Amino acid sequence: MYQILDGIRIPMKKLSTFLVVFGILAIHACKTEKNLEIDIETPVVIKDSTLIYTSYEPKETDRILSRASYKNRLYGFWLGQCIANWTGLVTEMDKIGNIGPIKTGDFYTRHDWNKPDQPSIWGEGVPSNLSPTIDFVVMGEDSIWGADDDTDIEYMYQHLLYTNRATILSPEQIRDGWLKHIWVEEENFLWVSNQKALDLMLKGLLPPETSHPDHNENYMMIDAQLTNEIFGFFAPTRPDIALKMAYLPIRTTAREEAARISEFYVEMYALASYEDQELTLKQKVHWMADEARKRLPDSSYPAKMFDFVKSQYEAGLSWEDTRDNVYQRYQVEQKDGYNITSKNLYCNGCFAAGINYAASIISLLYGEGDIVETIKIGALTGWDSDNPTATWGGLLGFMIGKEGIENAFGQKFSDRFNIHRTRQNFPNNGIDNFDSMAEKGVYIVDRVVQELMNGGVDLQKNIWYIPIPENDLTVESSKTNLKSSP
Repeated sequence: MYQILDGIRIPMKKLSTFLVVFGILAIHACKTEKNLEIDIETPVVIKDSTLIYTSYEPKETDRILSRASYKNRLYGFWLGQCIANWTGLVTEMDKIGNIGPIKTGDFYTRHDWNKPDQPSIWGEGVPSNLSPTIDFVVMGEDSIWGADDDTDIEYMYQHLLYTNRATILSPEQIRDGWLKHIWVEEENFLWVSNQKALDLMLKGLLPPETSHPDHNENYMMIDAQLTNEIFGFFAPTRPDIALKMAYLPIRTTAREEAARISEFYVEMYALASYEDQELTLKQKVHWMADEARKRLPDSSYPAKMFDFVKSQYEAGLSWEDTRDNVYQRYQVEQKDGYNITSKNLYCNGCFAAGINYAASIISLLYGEGDIVETIKIGALTGWDSDNPTATWGGLLGFMIGKEGIENAFGQKFSDRFNIHRTRQNFPNNGIDNFDSMAEKGVYIVDRVVQELMNGGVDLQKNIWYIPIPENDLTVESSKTNLKSSP
């Protein structure tokens, strides 16, 4: 395991002499009010000074979630996402296959973990400067996590929701936020569809026109699926609300299948708030994935990709064999309507939404709810490897919380975050911390519960009352079917 000191890789065993400077389906919730454990260890209940908390008469059918527990899970989200993001960056675009002018040889396997990193497609023969070996890249307690494109747009959207006192961002609020917080000149840490959307905003277009195929030829790229998952956490147990909140942010950069893939992740994040102590973490993760799959049209290539990867997993194939079969089926043979290879794009569409979605399902299913194993598989699977790792690191970090992450890795981590590594014009010169970021997330949920869900916030008990919609997913029955499965 490696940590970073001004671009130098420092083995963990030697890190004690250095100071590093570098710019959670387990919510104790869904219980009845009678048996809910009210938070008594925290003497001060956090309260949003910008929100008028209204009285609410609870219903017997309301779901009840602990705000204090949720804050801890949101901390875990940011921490888990950062660990996974920076680890995935080591192998980002190292392995994309052998079609077209750029050929990267055999894909990585589990045996390449802790072995020397190989150069990426743009590395000019030089391996990653984050770690000489394929290993976890983490920030210790005296360090600062740097933002990256897997965390910074989500940070910005959270900031925009809170400062605008909004639950659904308008086209103008999205545009104004992008133009204020994203550098126009390079290096601005934008690529493909994100960069095109910014260019279109500078020309006067507003979302969703910034993703319209007539204006943005990159609308099928990966961008939206790594910048919008967080909306699922703003609507706990209510994917219907989360998808409303995420609809326009997703369509700032994505359309068609790319948009549906992004919605898949948003739904999984919203479902992570369900609690069932009888399910293992593996069962919970697989149940969430199956529920999110239900919204994908059966005829779409994302649905067929999910079904194919799941069939390979259930047949007992190794994740490496499944990854090789995904490459053969979708990039070599172009099956199930996935025809990116025929477009003759740079690096054979290695930034495309589809192939990276398929890769993400591999690490999700084979990782089986283990955050360490999921990140390792994600980093080794190939293509834009920091994106699936960040998505699942954030999800699993939420599900197990801060302490769960520390136990999984056997160490404590930095809680500070430098958004100004990649973005601009945020308070405190861009230096934030996960506790503050999680608190802001709770405040956004407060507003969403009151204004979009028509539910209630009980500050005395430190809980949310979340109404169950009439057309709610048949959650209990679908989870019950899992309890007898391995």
